[in-house]
Amino acid sequence: MGSMLKNSLKDILTKEEIEKVYSSFDIIGDIIIIKIPEQLEGKKEIIAKILINKIKTVNTIFQQISAVQGEYRIRKLNFLAGINKTNTEYREHGCLFKVDVLKTYFSPRLSTERLRISQMINENEKIINMFAGIGTYSIILAKKNSDCIVYSIDSNPDAHNLCVINSKLNKVQDRVIPILGNARSIIDNQLKGKATRVLMPLPEQASEFIDSAIMALENNKGIIHYFAHIKANSKLHALEEGKKNCHNNFKCYQYRIISGRVVREVGPRIYQTVFDLKIL
Repeated sequence: MGSMLKNSLKDILTKEEIEKVYSSFDIIGDIIIIKIPEQLEGKKEIIAKILINKIKTVNTIFQQISAVQGEYRIRKLNFLAGINKTNTEYREHGCLFKVDVLKTYFSPRLSTERLRISQMINENEKIINMFAGIGTYSIILAKKNSDCIVYSIDSNPDAHNLCVINSKLNKVQDRVIPILGNARSIIDNQLKGKATRVLMPLPEQASEFIDSAIMALENNKGIIHYFAHIKANSKLHALEEGKKNCHNNFKCYQYRIISGRVVREVGPRIYQTVFDLKIL
């Protein structure tokens, strides 16, 4: 898609300007979210119109004008072209999700990771998703594993409401249990010792919730999928630093690393990693 955009801009932008155009952007349903370099701020409407004309399934273009931020992990958006709306429908791995790109956190770039974890689930598992958002991980896990139960926690009321809607939409409302609130408090008050597996897909803050994740496991034993942002010079270096990060944060517990991988690069020399840990 990035090369398509750059090729389409050849007769409109200079060679130097084209080199500054970001080669990737997010397509969520019929909405595109794109970052515009500061040097091309004056050309953003042109870039948006090219995109909306070239990708026929897209109706709306937004410019991302802030990083993901705040407790709810949302980003500021600036409308550029098409229909000015923030709601869309997104399909992934046989599931359908209603998404509000302004009020909730969502990334299509985690699609492979969601499928990977769904393929690791054993029979009759009880899973706690500590940072569930609109329910994407939770619903895919439940859809792919017909006998698991997923407690789907999030503190954002808009994300919680969409998780309720999406669970019904995908006919897993009997096994995906959306819970509104802070993961630490919810586990402490309702879910101690309930889980065979815990997901921690909040790489910015997951390390602050490790004690709660352990507490959520039955007899303090089970599987944790631990996400982190790691500063490193390469993917290989990120894996090495990710292992150190795991040791520093889980050193009070007995654990074994089942596997680890770099999910994606999220910034210059910043990588999102996930480690699958067995707590012994």
